[in-house]
Amino acid sequence: MNNYALVLNAGSSSLKFCLFERPAGEGWRLAARGQIEGIGTSPRLSVKDAGGECLANQDVSVRDGHEAVEALAAWLRSRYGGSSVLGIGHRVVHGGSRFVGPTILNDQVLAELRELVPLAPLHQPYNLAAIEAAFKRLPGVPQVACFDTSFHRGQPAVAELIPLPRDLRYAGLQRYGFHGLSYEYIASVLPQVSPRIARSRVIVAHLGSGASLCALKDGRSVDSTLGFTALDGLCMGTRPGALDPGVVLHLFQGLKLSVAEVENLLYKKSGLLGISGISNDMRDLLGRTEPEARLAVDYFVYRAAKEIGALAAVLGGIDGLVFTAGIGENSPEIRQQICRACGWLGLELDESANLNHGPEISTSRSKVSAWVIPTNEELMIARHTGLLLGLAKAA
Repeated sequence: MNNYALVLNAGSSSLKFCLFERPAGEGWRLAARGQIEGIGTSPRLSVKDAGGECLANQDVSVRDGHEAVEALAAWLRSRYGGSSVLGIGHRVVHGGSRFVGPTILNDQVLAELRELVPLAPLHQPYNLAAIEAAFKRLPGVPQVACFDTSFHRGQPAVAELIPLPRDLRYAGLQRYGFHGLSYEYIASVLPQVSPRIARSRVIVAHLGSGASLCALKDGRSVDSTLGFTALDGLCMGTRPGALDPGVVLHLFQGLKLSVAEVENLLYKKSGLLGISGISNDMRDLLGRTEPEARLAVDYFVYRAAKEIGALAAVLGGIDGLVFTAGIGENSPEIRQQICRACGWLGLELDESANLNHGPEISTSRSKVSAWVIPTNEELMIARHTGLLLGLAKAA
């Protein structure tokens, strides 16, 4: 009988999951990956094994996230029979100031995490709903929350500071940073991929629908572009990135928008979608000829290059630049434009290597090495879950 760890990443209309197995004396390895998408409309379960072979592709009767977890539990029982899920690991976007590492879930922890929903309204409610559903549908299986904020704890005080009155800061107003599971994974594999920069000054560009940068020194986060919420920093698919706070005041005071309207504008109607009026998908925009699409792409690159310069100043120089996540891993054009904009740092792009997705995409003459490294947040969650529950070693 095999033993497994289940990793869940719940969204508003989908439940993504990975099943990891633990061979005797080894670390976790992927057994299956899939999702239930179209929740509430036309729900469908699709699953592939580690080699990409289809294990399931079928309609399911699912109306909400709770029923999605139930459908997944039923499929796992039908597919794996007497095998055991030893633990469930969840990606939870916001851990606030208290949760500085992976945490075993219980009712008290859930209650505290619900208080953070206003700080991550696109993600936190669905993360927590999946946890609640798993307690009901998979009773007796311990669960672990792995936070996107945890990796950034321990940054210098000035990097976490929001310059507001002390009483507000003590109430939890600080810069938290996000995408921490992705950055933690990259930091964990850098010693194998590029030992010469693993303990040096590295900027990791997690570029996807959500986008941010993280400055690493000796494998630890020292600063990042995301702050109190996931609205800061870089331009994203539907989020604006850094804004003059006066703009938000004007939306309320000048344009008389409601709180709900401003929240919807900032989280769902801005960024690439807002600039272009066409799409929030970089692939679509790169294939379009309209000037608005070009402007959105140019602004995305401009903001990324500008923030790379800022983090290089924080680090006192830069030895390596790593691209990861959907755009970072798959778009040679965006990598090319960002690397060219960073030429002043001594970065020289190898065009052929870039088109072939690396892993190293800089020339041998480049003073700053550039890399493409696929992220694996799910494996990071499985590792944390295994360690916290005493199920497996770290590897």
